[in-house]
Amino acid sequence: MTEKHERTVPAVVGVLGGGRMGAGIAHAFLLAGAEVTVVECDAQAAEAAKERIERDLAKSLERGAIDGNLDAWAENLTVSLDHADFAPAGLVVEAVPESWDLKVAALQETERHLGEDAWLATNTSSLSVDGLAEQLARPERFCGLHFFNPVPASKLVEVVLSKHTGEQLRTLSVQWVEGLGKTPVVVNDAPGFASSRLGVAIALEAIRMVEEGVASPEDIDNAMVLGYKFPVGPLALTDIVGLDVRLGIAEYLASELGPRFEPPQLMREMVARGELGRKSGKGFFDYEQ
Repeated sequence: MTEKHERTVPAVVGVLGGGRMGAGIAHAFLLAGAEVTVVECDAQAAEAAKERIERDLAKSLERGAIDGNLDAWAENLTVSLDHADFAPAGLVVEAVPESWDLKVAALQETERHLGEDAWLATNTSSLSVDGLAEQLARPERFCGLHFFNPVPASKLVEVVLSKHTGEQLRTLSVQWVEGLGKTPVVVNDAPGFASSRLGVAIALEAIRMVEEGVASPEDIDNAMVLGYKFPVGPLALTDIVGLDVRLGIAEYLASELGPRFEPPQLMREMVARGELGRKSGKGFFDYEQ
């Protein structure tokens, strides 16, 4: 397995939540040489998480990004229903849905099972890392590690420092991201950080343009891809992230930063109809084919 990155991540890493983001995070740490434990809420979710991660590993093998065989890579993966299985982890990354109450409960339960030397991180894309830290017993051992979807292909991780984050973790978090073969962008905690705040602002304006009949989704995206060298248009990216996810982020930013982040009515209507993007088969573009 000569293509593994030289390991600069903890030897054992936990991931709380094995959905699309959690599975991608687990995949990244596996490729970096860590043993990874994923904890899910029920047996069905755990099986789905295992399948996602093994599928990502298989794709990496097909692309030649790693060598060896799937069974050998999968040996370092454990999927569990018990937070106690996080006990050996040097780092746990929380990747549950963007709900304040859910994240607080998940982080507090995870922290109870960690050793005194372990680190804890959240993958939140918008919630206050300062606020989450203040719900924990050891806030100095907590930061944000905001991964981007799809994690295997994305080269960026936003390291979000709270006012409580200790100096050692400020250094280690950057080293971990580099050890994953990704690039860290370090920001201090603020609503939406840097990436979500800018990305959502552009997406909301693109949605308003569709709502107002300025141009079609295809032409709006082409304008940004061809004119501004975006790798993917803001509407296609919204479909990838999920309209429901971006609606929740926009509502939070509007509450913190004012009406310039107020979600367009079209966005609310699409979410109400279940047009969430790729995961539902339809968003600004049709994926059912």
